[in-house]
Amino acid sequence: MLKVNDLSGGYSGKSIVKNVTFHVKKGRILGILGPNGSGKSTLLKMISGIISPTSGEVLIENQPIKSYDVKQLAKKMAVLPQLNASTFSNLVYDAVSLGRYPHQTGFFSSWSDEDEYIVLQAMESTGVTGYKDHYLEFLSGGEQQRVFIAQALAQNSELLLLDEPTNHLDIAHQKQILDMIRLQVEQHGLTVVSIFHDINLASLYCDELLLLEGGEVRAFGLPHEVILEEQIADVYKARIATYPHPEVPKPQITMLPTNELQRKEVQIQVSDFSITKEYIQLKVSSPLKVISSAVLNAGIGWYDTFLNRTVAPNYDIYHVKDETVNFLVANHFAPTSTVVMLTAVETKCVEIQSFTQRELEIIIMVTAGVGNSVDVTKTYLREEKPHAGTINTWVFINGKLTDEAFIQAMITATEAKTKALADQQIKDSVTGTIATSTATDSLLIAATQHGQEIQYAGPITEVGKLIGRGVFETTVAAIKKYKELQNS
Repeated sequence: MLKVNDLSGGYSGKSIVKNVTFHVKKGRILGILGPNGSGKSTLLKMISGIISPTSGEVLIENQPIKSYDVKQLAKKMAVLPQLNASTFSNLVYDAVSLGRYPHQTGFFSSWSDEDEYIVLQAMESTGVTGYKDHYLEFLSGGEQQRVFIAQALAQNSELLLLDEPTNHLDIAHQKQILDMIRLQVEQHGLTVVSIFHDINLASLYCDELLLLEGGEVRAFGLPHEVILEEQIADVYKARIATYPHPEVPKPQITMLPTNELQRKEVQIQVSDFSITKEYIQLKVSSPLKVISSAVLNAGIGWYDTFLNRTVAPNYDIYHVKDETVNFLVANHFAPTSTVVMLTAVETKCVEIQSFTQRELEIIIMVTAGVGNSVDVTKTYLREEKPHAGTINTWVFINGKLTDEAFIQAMITATEAKTKALADQQIKDSVTGTIATSTATDSLLIAATQHGQEIQYAGPITEVGKLIGRGVFETTVAAIKKYKELQNS
């Protein structure tokens, strides 16, 4: 649909855009990224024909844009600049109707039923029909932007050029506008080229991205090919981290501060734990980075309160989240900063131990009831419903882990727990084979994220050795406590 070949140019003899080449297929959205002064707006003006390039060419459907007259080009391409205040009063309907001008033989002298239908459809698709008889100047910025997009859609062009269509808009308006544009692309084959300041929005809504640096193409391709941590950090001169979007296969970024002054350093000690009849608690002064399979706040996050709560063996696990939140609120805990695990084991069976090697220290907490022990390789033979978890393991590391190390720490801890069950000859009551876990075990790895970075946590690493030994010994001790209680 659009081809930009070796395009260069700028203002007053100054070269701003340099040798830019890219192609956009019909029915696709291209997002143009780059820091301030990288040439984004200049490039868009050259594509639209507002600025003539010093070299290179712009083709629409394989024809140079200079071969189109004004009305022909308007039928092929619509341009939406950054939102500016309207210079004259206009009703919304009239503003949208201006988009039909390229299709008239005279100024509205040939207004047709088709024109009327397209205008009404453009207003409907952008959600501005209700403002049809309102003046533009009385609309909010987001409403005005939707009107101008409706005007561009009424132009019925095949190519839409946008200069920061969501700039200064709140997230609700951003979503409305970009969802609407995406729908037009998918349903009607519209092709869109848009400048974005927000890298995350560009990644979410665009099919390809063009990253400019100093007027030149630094990268062009799919979002996951362009939004690379080191590349974005280098171009924007900012510390960032990339992560996957939780619902769609697109990368997202988050800004990182230049220092860690926002977080107070904390060291976890065994004496920090408190035990009541209802739960084992750890409360820290600064949030820890956590990965867990808890019943509340599972996954990866930052938390400062940890509860291992004892519940009855017949606890209703199918309403666990609502009940747990109610419990936290009633006991003055913050649900958003508290990780909660459940166990059928009495809190007096808890085992908490500290393990050190050189300057590295970890603290491990285990509750290990084995009444519901299972052999994971034989669970297909069982039909009973899940029970409340009876082996819960917490591993707290006074150190800084990478994401790889967090995952490897979970693997290492799980292997050590399984070895402890084998050591204690814990068996699956159905199959008679050595158990590997209980019905619904939970595991938590938490780190203070201070000090030298620990890249890996496999069995032969320094931290892996501590986790392997520590989880094994603590689990064995917890199992023995549980057995003593059962036999008393």
